[in-house]
Order: sequence, then structure tokens, then C-alpha cells
Amino acid sequence: MSSKLFTIILPGLLIAATGVGAGDLATAGFAGSQLGVAILWAVVLGGIFKFALTEGIARWQLVNGESFIDGLAHKLGAPFVYIFLAYLILWSFFVGSALISASGVAVHAVVPIFDAETGKIIFGIAASLVGLVLVRSGSFALFEKIMSFSIGAMFLIILATAILLWPGSQAVFSGLLIPSIPDIDGSGLAWTVALIGGVGGTLTIFSYGYWIREKQRVNREDIVTCRIDLLVGYSVTILFGLAMIIIGSTVTVEGKGTGLIINLASSLESALGSTGKWLFLVGAFFAIFSSLLGVWQAVPYMFADLMRHLKPQTENQSPKLDETNSYKWFQLALALIPIISLWVSFKEVQKVYAIVGTLFMPFLALALLYFNNREGMKSDKNGIVINILLVTTLLFFSYVGLKKILG
Repeated sequence: MSSKLFTIILPGLLIAATGVGAGDLATAGFAGSQLGVAILWAVVLGGIFKFALTEGIARWQLVNGESFIDGLAHKLGAPFVYIFLAYLILWSFFVGSALISASGVAVHAVVPIFDAETGKIIFGIAASLVGLVLVRSGSFALFEKIMSFSIGAMFLIILATAILLWPGSQAVFSGLLIPSIPDIDGSGLAWTVALIGGVGGTLTIFSYGYWIREKQRVNREDIVTCRIDLLVGYSVTILFGLAMIIIGSTVTVEGKGTGLIINLASSLESALGSTGKWLFLVGAFFAIFSSLLGVWQAVPYMFADLMRHLKPQTENQSPKLDETNSYKWFQLALALIPIISLWVSFKEVQKVYAIVGTLFMPFLALALLYFNNREGMKSDKNGIVINILLVTTLLFFSYVGLKKILG
């Protein structure tokens, strides 16, 4: 791959790596184990939804010269800033907790030198601190290089595993082209919905706007480049999800979260041998750790962006968000505070977070339908295909949110 092409597609690959975390691995693996390859189509649909959302965010930024969060803050005012800030803090804590725990479990699975609980704690803390040092002390170029290696490792290993376990072209193409939902103990619909919603992350899609700014994409002429970039990025995301379903479909696994991934690796040993098992675990680790790095590096941008609207006199003294105190302190808090979740459960708070979080995706789809169809967008307004995708996304995630709220 030429260096010029790689430079073009790198932000899309970053969004792919950041959006694929432990939860996505576990959801796809378990869905594949329970429902088989018949639901491969759901991964493709989920990737298309997230492409439409991310492309809309990028297009707004390139046409208007400000981040989409800026646009929402200017239009909706202080109430939006405070509500989004509260959700961002909750989201960051629970996602940070999940990534730290998952990293600890994944490293312990590869290097089992402690008992499982101790290994999760020690390796989880180590992964968080290593991630913090890498994104805090290095340049954006170093971050890109580390993420590029992680993306390559996780993609090649997981894809190769799926190819070795290939269930047959007829079954795969049928699952891709003929939408169906197997009714397994009444949970088929629930797992399919979770699979569609989980592909490609949630709040992390905002990261793309900050990364293209780092790559000096600031004009509407860069829209086509971003579309190519995102097409590649979400294609990688989709392929990764498809591979995990294929892998999961070959075995029966139990558990949840990262524990399910470890059980899946153990189940693969009989089919691929010890080497296959360990390679899968390494690929899973890189998938989780690259997500941690992406969150540690990009999510503080959102916090700093919001804080500029609360403290404009101080925060606007620095031209770059990552040079503000808001960015630096939030990055430190993101890597350190969730560590307490290794010992303490926050189930009741997590219920509130989950309910509030259900409103995010439909709100974003609705906002993009409104903002990107206005006269100010001129020739870069939403086309009919994007509008159809956004309306479908709005309806789908509204349905998911309603189901969650009603229990």
C-alpha cells in the first residue's frame, strides 16, 4: 500500500479500531454461537448506519469549519452542553472501566502468571497507564503508528481465524444476502438488535472529526477524501464483525464480556490447536488495547470542546484542543478514575447511564437530518440515500431505546 493511500484512509482505520472493543467482540462472538451465520447481514446493516452518521458529522465540520459539537452547542445553547457533558462523563467512566477490565483479562489470558482476579487488576492497571503514557507523551504521528500496528495485527489474526474455520460459501452468502433472524429460545431478535447497534461504537464516532483536523482536512474539498476514508474504515469494521460471527458460529460458548472471549479461545483450541488459540487471544488483545488507546486519545477532545463553551475566556487562549487544561486533565481522569471499578460495582449508576445512552443515537440521527438539510449546507446537503439511511437509523435506535427504557 502506498504511503499516500495509507495517509488518506488512516483516520477511517482509527475509527474502526476505536469502535471495536471488548463488547463488540463478545456480542458478535456470542451472537454467532447462538444464531450462526444467518445474521451476518446485521453486521453489514450496522456498519452502514454508522457510516451515515460519521459521514454526516464530517461533512458538517468541513462545510462549516467547526466541530459538530460546536454546532449543537451554538444552536441548542447551555442546556445541551450540560446534558451532553453529564452523559460524556458517565459514558467515559463506564467505557473506561470496561476497557481497563477487558485489557487486564486479555493480557492475563496470554500471560497467566497470577490468579485470574489478581491478573485482571494488575494487568488492567498496567494497560491503562501504558496507554496513558503513549498518548500523553507521544505525538499524533506516534499514536497513528501504534494504532496502525494494532489494527493490522487484530485484523489479520481474526480474519485468518475465520478463514480457517470457514463454514462454507453457501451458508456465508446466504447469511449476508437473505435477512433472517433465527428464533433461539426467544432471544434471536434481541441479539440481532444488539449486534446492529454495537457495530462501530457510539460516542467514539465523534473522534473522527478531531482526527481529520489533525490530518489538515479543513475544507469542503476534503469531503470526497473523507468518504473514501470512511468507506474503507467501516468496511474493515464490517469484515471484523463478520469474522467474529463466523468464529463464534463454530463453537458453543458461555459467559459475558471478555470472559466470553477467553472461553471462545479455549473452545477454538480443539479446532485450531494451541497455536490457533494463542493467536486468537493476541488478536483479541490488540482489538481491546487499540480501542483503549483510541478512547484515551480522542474522548478528551469532546470534553475540551464542550468546556470551551463554559469557559471561553480561558479555553480559547490555546488554538488546539489537545493543548488545553480541559483536555489534559480529562485524559488523566479517564485513565485513572475508572480503575476503582476493578474493586467496586456501580450497577445502579450504570442503569441510569444505560437509559440515558439509549437517547444518544436517535438524537444524533435527528440532529444530522436537521443540520445537514439546511440551506447553509448548499450543494453539500444530504442526498436522498443518506436521508433514507438517517431516517432508518433514527427509527431503529428509537425502537432500541424504547425497548431498553421499558425493560
